[in-house]
Amino acid sequence: MANNPSARKRIRQTERRTARNQARKSRMRTFVKKEEAAIASADRTGATEALRLAQPEMQRAAGKGVIHRNGVARKLSRLSARIKAIPAS
Repeated sequence: MANNPSARKRIRQTERRTARNQARKSRMRTFVKKEEAAIASADRTGATEALRLAQPEMQRAAGKGVIHRNGVARKLSRLSARIKAIPAS
């Protein structure tokens, strides 16, 4: 256990930051799940709209350092490719 004031403060800061980062990551995952569901239902317009909403959330998480920016770029690229593979209706 931390015994000096600065270490105790660090623990408090880490707890707040961890909670904030978990919320960001959870929010991002929710948007990605909606995107995945739209792709699975073969709804191209819905999937495109879901990607348009998910992209800023994912990039915000990367910008805050919650997840790596290259991971976000890869995920967005793959989601976009899957949307393009859906036949236009």
